[in-house]
Amino acid sequence: QVELVESGGGLVQPGGSLRLSCAASGRIFSNDGMGWYRQAPGKQRERVATITSGGSTTYADSVKGRFTISRDNAQNTVYLQMNSLKPEATAVYYCNMPCALVSWGPGTPVTVSS
Repeated sequence: QVELVESGGGLVQPGGSLRLSCAASGRIFSNDGMGWYRQAPGKQRERVATITSGGSTTYADSVKGRFTISRDNAQNTVYLQMNSLKPEATAVYYCNMPCALVSWGPGTPVTVSS
């Protein structure tokens, strides 16, 4: 059984940065593509970024050039570096496996506000 635990969220001013982490356990992490998702209040969950087992990445248009997804297979962890944050990035952020979604973790809330 896969378990995903997100961390690193918080309150940040517009233009600021945060680094989110997702710790995965329960399977061979290095073989899995991973993704970051977010759900803003009153909106559907959306995919923000993905990274394959080989390190190829994709990004939603709204975050291209400002967010960076990366992974550390030795630590079974995937990261999301978020720079130049905008208020519309306010959401709960989750990680999961895009090709084989598993139970969602608790998420980590991000609030971008002055």
